[in-house]
Amino acid sequence: MEIIDAHHHIWQMKNLPWLVGEPVPRIFGPYHSIRRDYPIEEYLADIRDCGVGQTVYVQVNWIPHQEADETRWVQSVANKFGCPNAIVGFADLTGPNVAATLAAHLESPLFRGVRQQLHWHANPQYRFASRPDLMNDNHWRRGFALLHKLGLVFELQVFTSQMADGARLAADFPETTIVLEHAGMLEDRSPDGWNRWRAGMRLLAKNPNVCTKISGLGTFLHRFDRAAIRPVVLETIEIFGADRCLFGSNFPIEKIWTDYQTLFHGTASILGELNANEKAAVLGGTAKRIYRPA
Repeated sequence: MEIIDAHHHIWQMKNLPWLVGEPVPRIFGPYHSIRRDYPIEEYLADIRDCGVGQTVYVQVNWIPHQEADETRWVQSVANKFGCPNAIVGFADLTGPNVAATLAAHLESPLFRGVRQQLHWHANPQYRFASRPDLMNDNHWRRGFALLHKLGLVFELQVFTSQMADGARLAADFPETTIVLEHAGMLEDRSPDGWNRWRAGMRLLAKNPNVCTKISGLGTFLHRFDRAAIRPVVLETIEIFGADRCLFGSNFPIEKIWTDYQTLFHGTASILGELNANEKAAVLGGTAKRIYRPA
């Protein structure tokens, strides 16, 4: 089985405005331990002995208007180390120069898709986007329409309250592959919160062009808790099917509260409840199909 980590980061602190200055509250809690460079050498040491053969890098919000520089830098790292094997970069799909931005990204051979974080929440600490319904904006959608023409994936990061809009987006652009981040970011674990999450996940899963990542499951727990994430993992796979689910570590964010071996082997032990073909799909097959890692 070829294991692929479909969601990880590397960074240089000088390029990340959200790491500069005094820490501000963020969705994953106190993050002093990762307010530093996280180079590829450290990531490769973290994944050692876990059997990860290929990886997908996801953007980390560099200095504004330098998004193509981020992709070029990651490509240069890949050229030297053979890792990452695919790149997801940032593009503001409402931007007047979005076509040129995407063309600049595509100069890097490993570029495979775009993440523009759309998640909005009533809790300002959880909020990233300026409004909850940006994906409904006609101007934004004109930028989104470019992705399929260029063979690019879109990484959809939303909360439960935005899932119905996400499902409509997927239905309106059925030829564009959409990857839902972090299994839908279940932040409300009350019975009502679980029910609304399930309903939203089912709406999204009705669209065959939507896949989802088994990733970021410690975001609201601030720990690796196998018992707590097990129902999220298994219900997500039940809703989407294993061939539309993929594993991602979300490292080094999850490194705030755990290590790679604990996260990977703990998640893999849950996936051990699946049959061999299903487990292979989640741990590599789905990601290989979507990202075409080199």
